[in-house]
Amino acid sequence: MLWNWNTVDSCEHIRRSRLQPTDITGFISESWRINSSGIFAASCLGVILLVMSLEFLCRMAKIYNSYLLSQHQLAHPGHSSSETKGLLPSTSCDQVPLTNSPRPPFRPNMKQQAARATFHMLQFAVAYFVMLLAMYYNGFILLSICIGAWFGSFVFSWETITLSGAPEEATLCCG
Repeated sequence: MLWNWNTVDSCEHIRRSRLQPTDITGFISESWRINSSGIFAASCLGVILLVMSLEFLCRMAKIYNSYLLSQHQLAHPGHSSSETKGLLPSTSCDQVPLTNSPRPPFRPNMKQQAARATFHMLQFAVAYFVMLLAMYYNGFILLSICIGAWFGSFVFSWETITLSGAPEEATLCCG
């Protein structure tokens, strides 16, 4: 495949470069053919939204992990740990903390790990699909991938950054 800026019949050069004219001549599948400028524009918009969905999946996986950790912290109140500082209400002078032992490490159960693995699988599948689109070396498709990554990061990675450098979840108050 060669670098190209084709819009209509953007994969037609692939068919002409092969010995057999029956080869697939569309993006990813034979049914995804670019017959008009409108279909090409819709394809570029679809690629932008696909890459944004990858950023959305990354964000959802991060939110789910934060949710699991907050549930673990709520299940083990009173344990002293630097990770709960500021999250749990402080005790007054006359109240004695329940225990001063460290919080037990968190290990997801089977159902939680299955959900985490599903997020990972979806991210993996979408990322490989985006990679296949990039391998057509069409300048407009590659530009759409970059635009989708920018918009996806802009929308789904907008977090408060604390002075310690660790990002604070935007949904921390609601989780």
